[in-house]
Amino acid sequence: MRTASLTFQALSKQLKFRHLMLLDALAHTKNMRLAAEQMNVTQPAATKTLHDLEELMGASLFDRLPREMRPTELGALVISYARRALNDLERFVNEINVRKEGGYGHLVIGAIPASFGNIVTAAIKAIKQRRPLLTIKLFEQSSDQLLIGLEQKKFDFIIGRFTENRQKEIFNFESLIDETLWVVVNGQHPLLKKKKLSINELGDWPWILQPASSPSRQLMEESFSQAGMAMPANLTETPSAFPMLQLLQSSEMVTLQPRSAVSEYVKRGILGRLPIKFDRKLSPYGIITHKEDIVSGSAQEFIVTLHEIVRKMH
Repeated sequence: MRTASLTFQALSKQLKFRHLMLLDALAHTKNMRLAAEQMNVTQPAATKTLHDLEELMGASLFDRLPREMRPTELGALVISYARRALNDLERFVNEINVRKEGGYGHLVIGAIPASFGNIVTAAIKAIKQRRPLLTIKLFEQSSDQLLIGLEQKKFDFIIGRFTENRQKEIFNFESLIDETLWVVVNGQHPLLKKKKLSINELGDWPWILQPASSPSRQLMEESFSQAGMAMPANLTETPSAFPMLQLLQSSEMVTLQPRSAVSEYVKRGILGRLPIKFDRKLSPYGIITHKEDIVSGSAQEFIVTLHEIVRKMH
């Protein structure tokens, strides 16, 4: 296999979408026969497609092991690009079809649970009054998962927080809200009878927390560490607000959640807030877009609407 340097001219002339589709299929199946079936081509044709791509790249993209095809380090990089390109193409095709059918745009948005209770639902209501035929797909996840999806171009934009410094080089960020965290339990929890409470008294209770890579979880771990405590052993992890609320109402679990996500439930007595304060706040959450993307008119209008909602709130 040749080892000459890859050039943009060579790649732009010879790289085909069938190469990208095969890479994505192989990354999922780790098997050439299954990947060929997924693409509806013969196995020899799929094998030749991979061979041609590796010749173009000048390097092997997969290690051929007895039971699987495992991406090499370079292969993982190329697969990452393939997924971004295919997701970008899918969004483009959807947008074209919507416009041809007389629609008014198509948005795919990812948002952290904290943003749902106040700004996201209000923004959807407002924009739907102006553009009722705008198609909006909304996904709720933690910031770390949303950022992975945005890097793979699965979203037009997301509402969340940075979780790593390197992300500032890839994405643009517009701050929306500086969030406060509350420790909450169900409305009948025994701990609500205490007028004074310290974090040291919470270690033995069962907890519901965001995944380990989320900002609120990291703040929680830092707070326990500063108090000289180990993290609670009885943990349930979920990035979603709905199972968190269901579990809280039916158990004596404790959780750390953004004020905006739980304040309405506290006001109605469904949940109770414990008198625990944290010295450090979460960093603001906001609108995150990919620096390589041109933000569509529909996305720009939604972003403007989000800022209007926040201004009214404050």
